[in-house]
Amino acid sequence: MARAFAARGRDLALCARRIDRLEELRDELGQQYPGVKVSVAALDVNNHDEVPKVFARFADELGGIDRVIVNAGIGKGAPLGSGKLWANKATIETNLLAALVQIETAIEMFTAAGGGHLVLISSVLGNKGVPGVKAAYAASKAGVSSLGESLRAEYSSGPIKVTVLEPGYIESEMTAKSASTMLLADNETGVKAMVRAIERETGRAVVPPWPWVPLVWLLRRMPARFTKRFA
Repeated sequence: MARAFAARGRDLALCARRIDRLEELRDELGQQYPGVKVSVAALDVNNHDEVPKVFARFADELGGIDRVIVNAGIGKGAPLGSGKLWANKATIETNLLAALVQIETAIEMFTAAGGGHLVLISSVLGNKGVPGVKAAYAASKAGVSSLGESLRAEYSSGPIKVTVLEPGYIESEMTAKSASTMLLADNETGVKAMVRAIERETGRAVVPPWPWVPLVWLLRRMPARFTKRFA
């Protein structure tokens, strides 16, 4: 997504735990798009006190932030009651609690600035609980979607715009070990769909539309016993 936004002339504030990879990406984008400013910072979103500090630093370096994409997440998990609470707890903490911290920070920033665009990356699995190792993951993403819908209602007339994206399985490091390869969209297709929806400031969208729009429709109506095929 960073490469796609840079190609559109967007200045970028990129944060993640691995600063070396961000610096490599910054150098790459700087050579390819010399007119685009790219600021990077190391940030573990589970370090809640650091989130507002990093966001504020980005705003200072770039002259303000007009869009925040809450995208950090992990896919750990274990069947509930299997004795691996640590894995499910880590997923909830990173995907939902840390997202809440970023949302709070972004809303405060946008309120002070008079507007902005908040993008929450949820998941198609947020539409219905799934059993097994993805139970906590699905719950965390349902929480993200719910927060997004609450904010869409709160700011229905502005000045903050809110987008909730529900990606299907898209090629990435997280999905590299996924067993659902038949439903896996390649990275380019997934990124194009996500960036298109974000740039349009769509309220809520399942991406990529095919095959996930009809599959989500089916998932919402599917008896619980059949949801194992999505796990």
